[in-house]
Amino acid sequence: MINLLHTRLEQSFEEMVKIRRYLHQHPEVSFKETKTAAFIADFYRTLDIEVETNIGGNGVIARVYGAKPGKTVALRADFDALPIQDLKDVPYKSTVPGVMHACGHDGHTATLLLLAKVINELRENLEGTYVFIHQHAEEYSPGGAKPMIEAGCLDGVDVIFGTHLWVTVPTGTLQYALGPIMAAADRFTITIQGKGGHGAKPHETKDAVVAGAQLVTTLQQIVSRRVNPIDPAVVTIGSFVADNTFNVIADTATLIGTVRTFNDETRNFIEAEIERIVKGTCLSIDCTYEYLFEQGYPAVVPNNEVTNFLLKSTESIKEVEILHEGDPDMGGEDYAYYLQKVKGTFFFTGAMPETTGETIYGHHHPMFDFNEKAMLIAAKTLGTAAITYHQNS
Repeated sequence: MINLLHTRLEQSFEEMVKIRRYLHQHPEVSFKETKTAAFIADFYRTLDIEVETNIGGNGVIARVYGAKPGKTVALRADFDALPIQDLKDVPYKSTVPGVMHACGHDGHTATLLLLAKVINELRENLEGTYVFIHQHAEEYSPGGAKPMIEAGCLDGVDVIFGTHLWVTVPTGTLQYALGPIMAAADRFTITIQGKGGHGAKPHETKDAVVAGAQLVTTLQQIVSRRVNPIDPAVVTIGSFVADNTFNVIADTATLIGTVRTFNDETRNFIEAEIERIVKGTCLSIDCTYEYLFEQGYPAVVPNNEVTNFLLKSTESIKEVEILHEGDPDMGGEDYAYYLQKVKGTFFFTGAMPETTGETIYGHHHPMFDFNEKAMLIAAKTLGTAAITYHQNS
């Protein structure tokens, strides 16, 4: 059965690429993916596969029932794009100004659609139920996973498998982690209120820029001097705005940043530590402040037993050349919510483009692209794990 699955997926690869490129040309940003959701639903309806729409927003769920009783296995792919201008010179370049698939979600969607098609073709010889979760709004917190779960997408599910096409990992490699694989992703905003004035008379002001500049430097000491060195953490200031002309001292400055951690204790400590530093810095310059810390997605923590099961199941996949236990990634993913609800795993499918010494552009870059052969590897891996899980339950 597994060999037949692989053969059918190989035969479907051309269609997989065609769908991926169509989606790449017609991207939609988070929470506005109505046409993409309709495309997904229509694909399933054409195959007479049971499908539900508007799950927790723009989410779509399809179900295939094997002829024999068994467990319920879920597979998930996200389908939102990013507000980035596509700068690639390729035939399938985005046709939507300022929007592109810069993270591979078009590939995730094409992978899952064709895997569902093949599993549906083989259903008379399969056990259990296969739930195909097409999730909207992964890129922007609060994300689409949580409302889809609240709407029941995991009801009755015994295990879930998910992957992310990863361009910094060579094609043919699957990267996994025994423990957290992606970080909790939080956002904070600091607004400093000082007293503006003439640039020639700083003594009459309370300089919000000076306070902000001190914070940019001092906040870095949280990780370097306050967090245990063996506990990974990141504090990054991504935006510092104090818009003024050249000879005016700023009245207000706003800093926006992110915190990345792998456990709740460190996460909560950093949240409190940022405010302690902000309070002290503003006190020294006689400014006031507002501080908002927004906890985003939790850390992605796969189940080790399920991860080891998936790794074992890849032995039959000829394209999987290397299984690599990598370091946890500081990126965030709302797939974390699925793993809090049911046991499952999440891994990176290597999708490094085939280049001749050219630069490889990472995720969220306007030149982003991936090796489409990785979609076939992802489909075989997810499909093999899903079918084998029934056989080993």
